[in-house]
Amino acid sequence: MFLKNAKLALLFFVSMPLFSQQLDVDTAVTTQETTISYLDSIKKTFVKDNMARCVDSLWMKELANLDLFSEGTADMADVDPDEEVEYDLLPTSLLKERLKEMNAKSPFNIEYNQALENVIKSYLKYRKGSFGKVMALSQYYFPMFEEAFAKENVPLEIKFLAVVESTLNPKAVSRMGATGLWQFMYQTGKQYDLKIDSYVDERSDPLKATAAAAKYMSNMYSIFGDWELVLASYNSGPGNVSKAIRRSGGSQNYWNIRKKLPKETQNYVPAFLATMYLYEYHKEHGIVPEQAVTQHFATDTIMVKKQLSFNQISELLDVPVSQLQTLNPSYKLDVIPHYSDEDHYLRLPTNKIAVFASNEDKIYAYADYQENVNKHPFTNSRLASTTKNESATTTVLKKRTSYYKVRRGDNLGKIANKYRVSVKQLKSWNRLRSNVIAYGKRLKIVQTTRVAVARKPTVKPAAAIVKEEESIATTTSESNFYVVKKGENINTIAAKYKVTVADIQKWNGISSPIVKVGETIQVRDKASNGKNDFIKVAEVVAIKYTVQKGDVLDAISKKFGTPVADLKKWNNLSNNTITAGSRIIVAKNQPTINTDNAAVSTFTKENSKKEYNYYVKQGDSLYSIAKKYPGVSIADLKKWNDIRGEAIKPGMKLKING
Repeated sequence: MFLKNAKLALLFFVSMPLFSQQLDVDTAVTTQETTISYLDSIKKTFVKDNMARCVDSLWMKELANLDLFSEGTADMADVDPDEEVEYDLLPTSLLKERLKEMNAKSPFNIEYNQALENVIKSYLKYRKGSFGKVMALSQYYFPMFEEAFAKENVPLEIKFLAVVESTLNPKAVSRMGATGLWQFMYQTGKQYDLKIDSYVDERSDPLKATAAAAKYMSNMYSIFGDWELVLASYNSGPGNVSKAIRRSGGSQNYWNIRKKLPKETQNYVPAFLATMYLYEYHKEHGIVPEQAVTQHFATDTIMVKKQLSFNQISELLDVPVSQLQTLNPSYKLDVIPHYSDEDHYLRLPTNKIAVFASNEDKIYAYADYQENVNKHPFTNSRLASTTKNESATTTVLKKRTSYYKVRRGDNLGKIANKYRVSVKQLKSWNRLRSNVIAYGKRLKIVQTTRVAVARKPTVKPAAAIVKEEESIATTTSESNFYVVKKGENINTIAAKYKVTVADIQKWNGISSPIVKVGETIQVRDKASNGKNDFIKVAEVVAIKYTVQKGDVLDAISKKFGTPVADLKKWNNLSNNTITAGSRIIVAKNQPTINTDNAAVSTFTKENSKKEYNYYVKQGDSLYSIAKKYPGVSIADLKKWNDIRGEAIKPGMKLKING
């Protein structure tokens, strides 16, 4: 028994190094640092006002759920008032009593008649469910309507007209082109100073369109002196109302001239009064308003000083694009433009306004950075060609079509946000007339991506092997100071002089990443007495080879002793195809850069044999992740992780060098 216990103890002590070694390996893999993206680095520096955030959080707890729904409702005005409706739950006698009560406290002439009863019963019988959704939206829109109407001495009850016009959808567009909550035609919108251009359509701006509607109502009342006739003129125009008055012998009562009005206008006022009735007596009919999307007083606006896209704002502030579209419906292209002679405003939830206001400079710096990347997508590529005659790359926009099967709980807004497209685009691609989508339906998704393609190289009839020296940075004796040029920012200047952004900010005593055109800034450390006039960077020697007719990558790999994977990585090749006459890198040393920048990747030649895991963050894309690891392409990420499309989700685990 003693010998058995001794053997077990000996076996335990012998195996301990193996366990500890395995533990060390696992720890080394899982704690490997990765380069953070520029977006993440910006967001990490955001200033958060804890007191304001505390106030915001207490306030926001009182608000309804901010998740926006995009379901449409049926056209409430498409009812025939002269068609009798069977609905026993509302006796005529009870309806008369309630209409009398409504009339006593309203400037409208609300009298019982058979047409009005038919419309009310039709709504209760066929459209009762949709009113719960519209009432949720009205909690956001009605306060701003009432404020605008009060300024123009317009009855507050006219707010219900927007329900008839657009079911409170600011993006609603009729077959005739009428647009927005109040369905303004193009000419009427221009008449009331609503701006309409390629970027902006203020007919969809809730505040400005409501102010225009209030002015229209006030002007029409000064002509007709009767609010029912004002409503009729809003629908068919004052000319048609005047004609109906003449044809009716001068009567100025809507119900007396109703039959002389256009067919749609005959239904219009009954639809308005029926809507008012259902709002007044919704509890008695078991109509329960859905949870409010958001409250108007839970949002605020801020002036935008530089052009920003909804995608940029979404990435920086973690606000869904669909929510930005709902709060800012007047921006047609999901872009807030910047005009020198006109101000534009962004509406956000109050807690996000605080973040935006505290970090404006950083937000605009990120927009500058993205603009520079879009203009020069390969500026920082170490494999970019250094001579005019070498094989180079250019970028083209490529459309890719995929299909998505609708699942339970999906809506157009949620799907659009997933694929970073707009609801309008989804409806256009799939020929949808409303926002309602059926479970199991396949939706067409068209995505545009920027891809690199090789330009046809100029063939050099010279020697087969050419040794060329490439340097990451040249040794110069330039001045310690630099004058900022148009289109430059602190990031591009730091990259040019191979210093960090923090260094430039320190030497110039600035905290902002913004620099102005014509401004002189220090780009080298004067305190070093010239020692830093020369930036010491390891030289990179690349051996380049001119591809001969009949050459293949495998043969070149054996000839130079370089793995095929390295050849493809250094030359940005997505497959094994090479063109005769093109010049490719066949041998290359890894540079060692002396820098204090903590964002330099640890994914180097020495450890590139290992496999790492990367967890996708909000705002990441395959392109931004690939940029974090030198030599890793989008094609590599797709291959290692069996990804077919471009879509990735926050929290997804990706293998690097798998």
